[in-house]
Amino acid sequence: MDAPLTVPGFLELDTVAHCGHSLKGEFLRTLTGTDPVAGWTMLRTIRNNAYVHVHGALEWMVKNAPVPVAGLDFDNGSEFMNWGVIAWADKKEIPVTRGRPYKHNDNAHVEQRNGDWVRKHAFRYRYETEAEMTLLNELWDFVMARKNHLLPCVKAIDWTHTAAGRKKRVYDKPRTPYQRLLDAGVLDEKTRARLEREHAKLNPARITRRINQIQQQLIELAAARTQGTRPAA
Repeated sequence: MDAPLTVPGFLELDTVAHCGHSLKGEFLRTLTGTDPVAGWTMLRTIRNNAYVHVHGALEWMVKNAPVPVAGLDFDNGSEFMNWGVIAWADKKEIPVTRGRPYKHNDNAHVEQRNGDWVRKHAFRYRYETEAEMTLLNELWDFVMARKNHLLPCVKAIDWTHTAAGRKKRVYDKPRTPYQRLLDAGVLDEKTRARLEREHAKLNPARITRRINQIQQQLIELAAARTQGTRPAA
């Protein structure tokens, strides 16, 4: 990207492999899409990295994004760098860019979400089955509700210097991704009303209880095939 993004609508994309300690065989993956401006993030678990599954998750994200998707950025993974995905984006008239090989900071926002949203909540177990995929996607519904609507985050907006002359990041005031979308004034009336209804119904205690319940179910289902793996702290 040549210039800093200032308007919501652009998505950084990446996938997280739920492979446990081995990349052998077939395992589930979660597609992460995050908007660097608003911080709004969407998660969808799929069977594997085959185009038919990646395509379904991309369609889901485009349909459920709060603002029209104005562009996509991803790394050089084969799940994205293939004619199917490129043709799909071209048909949707969505511009695509890609990060440089071995330059993880090119996709810093989505890499952070992979850790703080996906790994932190789904741990590092191996997931393979339809039942586990259903549970993961239910888990993401609650994680997205809590993180997008209820948990404020800060954004780096500038640099300054300490008294000793060292560079120091300057951050804005904490805002939730939901609040940032409202502040940006980019939501159409229908979407704004829908998000306001969803926001008003949220019960933080219920969300946390259900997240914990799903996590326990996932641990029990996956523990037998990932002996010795401990969930992240």
